[in-house]
Amino acid sequence: MTMTFAADSTDALPVHVIDAAALDGWLAGQADKVTTWVQATGFAGALGKHVIVPDADGKPAMVLAGYGNPAQRARGRFHLAAVASALPGGTYRIASGLPEDRMTEEALGWLLSAYAFDRYRSQTRNPARLVAPAGVDAARLEAIAAGEALTRDLINTPANDMGPDALEAACLDLAHRFGANAHVIRGDALLEQNFPMIHAVGRAAAQAPRLIDMRWGEAGPALTLVGKGVCFDTGGLNIKPSSSMGLMKKDMGGAATVLGLAQMIMALGLPLRLRVLIPAVENAISAGAMRPGDILPSRKGLTVEINNTDAEGRLVLADALALGAEENPDLMVSMATLTGAARVAVGPDLSPYFTDDSGVVAALEGAAARVADPVWRLPFWTPYEADIEPGIADLDNAPKSGFAGAITAALFLRRFAGDAVRYTHFDIYGWQPSAAPARPKGGVGMGARALLDALPEVLGL
Repeated sequence: MTMTFAADSTDALPVHVIDAAALDGWLAGQADKVTTWVQATGFAGALGKHVIVPDADGKPAMVLAGYGNPAQRARGRFHLAAVASALPGGTYRIASGLPEDRMTEEALGWLLSAYAFDRYRSQTRNPARLVAPAGVDAARLEAIAAGEALTRDLINTPANDMGPDALEAACLDLAHRFGANAHVIRGDALLEQNFPMIHAVGRAAAQAPRLIDMRWGEAGPALTLVGKGVCFDTGGLNIKPSSSMGLMKKDMGGAATVLGLAQMIMALGLPLRLRVLIPAVENAISAGAMRPGDILPSRKGLTVEINNTDAEGRLVLADALALGAEENPDLMVSMATLTGAARVAVGPDLSPYFTDDSGVVAALEGAAARVADPVWRLPFWTPYEADIEPGIADLDNAPKSGFAGAITAALFLRRFAGDAVRYTHFDIYGWQPSAAPARPKGGVGMGARALLDALPEVLGL
């Protein structure tokens, strides 16, 4: 797929972005033949619609791209991506009508509209390519699009080709491409080096559990990203029903999103020290599977009662967070497809996040609005701490009340991140349930672009 901007040329077809209310005024300044053609097609400036206007020889002369009205635009994002996906292959340039404050968002959406997952089925696409609009940081947007493509590819790949072995290979490939260092702890070595919960979750699978540790950058503030890498989740002995298991190839969406974000950071050369921790496992069923009622030790020393083997993501993240906290980074962020409760709370389009840091909140909220990557803060509600304390062990991995599942999971993770580290947790979905502009059905990054944009403010870069 081609997710880069085209070189400017005289052959680039001009695109005029038309607000529905401004169409008549725009047509009043055009030749009669243009007005006649546009009116004959029924084009009315509707959001996401377009018309190609021919010249006297019948060749394309310009494109009118409908931009609807403000109320319609407020209900979505990347509106020109819908037009880009429908245009024939060729080179295009924005000629008029697009507000300057929407230029970067729409340019990125145009790039992302070229994404296609073609590993298993040939897709003969000749996407419409855009000349980078003036004033847009083309290199930055291309780096962001490439990182997003990596995230989508990893999530979309089924578990038979994206198990712990393949996820490790993807991490090592990324490290090699950007000169990062990577270290992997596998199998029983996890027990020897005190990662008992990562081992317990993944020991029943055919491919050994592991912890992937990647480092990049020599100077600047320290950022640690922790991504849930459950490559498939059967639910373990508390096995999921088939209706809940069908999308579990995406349960490594946190790891995929962290890797996409890491690629953006390294490609852009941000002046920081990056560490990426990914516990990569499959939650499978065999004689070695952990059982309901088991009590596990953890790297931090806290004991955890397993009341549901399907609440495994927080277990592998806990050991990784404990390791990350030992270096006291300037910011630690976890990303995980962790709870159904988060989806019930905010749906598939928002990235809920948890933090106690007001500076992170302000930076993230502002960044999310700027880059069209919506987030929503949920609380680390301390009164619910009692719900994750079963009495027989220090912590319970699955409180029985069923209430506030996303919050209690986040509180569980906070115990392992500790109080000394600035910590933020994202409970993402990682999946686009139906096609939308710039986001085909399938795997999708969530929260990464907002976090990338917020980092300079949060870390003082």
